[in-house]
Amino acid sequence: MPVVEFAHIHRRFLTQTRSQTQFVQATWAVTEILDNFEFRNQIPKLSKADVLGTLIEKFLDSSINLGPKPVLNGNSSVKHLGLDNHAMGTIFEELVRRFNEANNEEAGEHWTPRDAVKLMAKLIFVPIADQLTSGTYLLYDGACGTGGMLTVGEETLTELAAKHDKQVSTHLFGQEINAETYAIAKADLLLKGEGEEADNIVGGPEWSTLANDAFPSREFDFMLSNPPYGKSWKSDQERMGGKGAIRDPRFVIEHAGDAEYSLVTRSSDGQMLFLANMLSKMKHNTPLGSRIAEVHNGSSLFTGDAGGGESNVRRWVIENDWLEAIVALPLNMFYNTGIATYVWVMTNRKPGHRRGKVQLIDATAWFKPLRKNLGKKNCELADADIERVVETFVSFQASEQSRIFDNPEFGYSKVTVERPLRATGIDDTRAYAPKEIKALKEEGRISEDGRPAIRRIHKPGKLEADPLRGLFPLKIGGKLSVVEYEPDSDLRDTETVPLLEPGGIEAFIRREVLPHAPDAWIDADKTAVGYEVSFSRYFYKPQPLRELAAIRADILALERETEGLMAGIIEARR
Repeated sequence: MPVVEFAHIHRRFLTQTRSQTQFVQATWAVTEILDNFEFRNQIPKLSKADVLGTLIEKFLDSSINLGPKPVLNGNSSVKHLGLDNHAMGTIFEELVRRFNEANNEEAGEHWTPRDAVKLMAKLIFVPIADQLTSGTYLLYDGACGTGGMLTVGEETLTELAAKHDKQVSTHLFGQEINAETYAIAKADLLLKGEGEEADNIVGGPEWSTLANDAFPSREFDFMLSNPPYGKSWKSDQERMGGKGAIRDPRFVIEHAGDAEYSLVTRSSDGQMLFLANMLSKMKHNTPLGSRIAEVHNGSSLFTGDAGGGESNVRRWVIENDWLEAIVALPLNMFYNTGIATYVWVMTNRKPGHRRGKVQLIDATAWFKPLRKNLGKKNCELADADIERVVETFVSFQASEQSRIFDNPEFGYSKVTVERPLRATGIDDTRAYAPKEIKALKEEGRISEDGRPAIRRIHKPGKLEADPLRGLFPLKIGGKLSVVEYEPDSDLRDTETVPLLEPGGIEAFIRREVLPHAPDAWIDADKTAVGYEVSFSRYFYKPQPLRELAAIRADILALERETEGLMAGIIEARR
């Protein structure tokens, strides 16, 4: 056989094999989509209800276009615009909101308004647009819903790259636990002819991002997400072995000298774990590193005690200098809730002028009211509002709506302050064993007027006295010793000391505690570092008090309005 003919047959064979493989993959993907939509269960129900024919007629109606491509008139003008997956997500969200009241609280778990998504995309792409190079970039969403954030992110990246004469390609990766929204995301990519991208969308009830990471070895250039907040992740926690047994390297890391630094949050709210999941997928060996934008509610800013999972996540992020900014969005931005929401913007490649600092932006007043409410959503971010937020972010200047802080300003030490247990009729020169302390309590001899009970006596010369840390000097048998007193749990207290406190913890305790409790000391072993961000404190605008003359005028006016009222009531009763 001639070599040329053999090569031609070989090419045809490879082409056919590739086509057959793609066909099999597409068939499998379509089958998976139908399974997640539960079409096979719905069709018999619709048929029994005698509405299947009506539904098919609606889908075939020439005045409706539910496809991703536009419907054209005979002269090639657009008759009906196509629907992207974000628009399809809008329809899905509206159906849930209208016809399934029981799911209203969960509707926002899987869908974010397009205006908020556009803002998030611009916040991660615009600041580095001039640093983009031609090449391939990976985008990821760990709670991708219908895939709207990924496609909007892809569109924004492609548009900005083109403006800078760069050619970029993208690969989209997403994970979603909700079967229907996962099916929408996958179907959208298949309908647009992006079958390979559809394979990178993983989902269904068994694919929880927290308990079953679909991309454990992947790192991504850009990540956007709106994780569920205020929702229990207890079932995931149990699948991972329980809180004390979790060893997932995304959530138990090394930080601040702790080889098992835990980011595991309370089981009642897992939103910060989604943030930790994204941070674990950052690229550390590329010029741009990774950029992240994630939406959270207000509890992500301050919930959790020092040393707790939520506070540890904030500490990990801020001490690694990954947090660029937090943007407060307008209220009533989402369809199912009016609560305050915030966009966290993070990167592991901060520019020089941002290093060691965090910017807080109050964009709560930058919005356009809707003519008609959509659920609880009564406003939106107009293009001008989005540009204003982005401009404020990029300019990095302090203003009424923009505050800039050094990283340690958000940190504090939670200090445990102890005071001695005092009892009547005791020898204040000997140590008392735990069982003796218990007996004193049972006998009712504990009294603030009593003598302090010693827990331990150190031999003379072994330790230096340090009353602030619980090492008190005391003469015993004519020799100066150092003693530790038994702490009184009823008098135990904690103090929150800013990390930037002048003079540190010691100066704070001497100034704020010892003047009121001279026998107090610090239990250094219990000191924990925490981080919180208080937007209300930083952007609080005190309302000026009213003038006394204005208050007096109002009172007199009320008196005039009610003059004769009592007499009229009495007269009417007669």
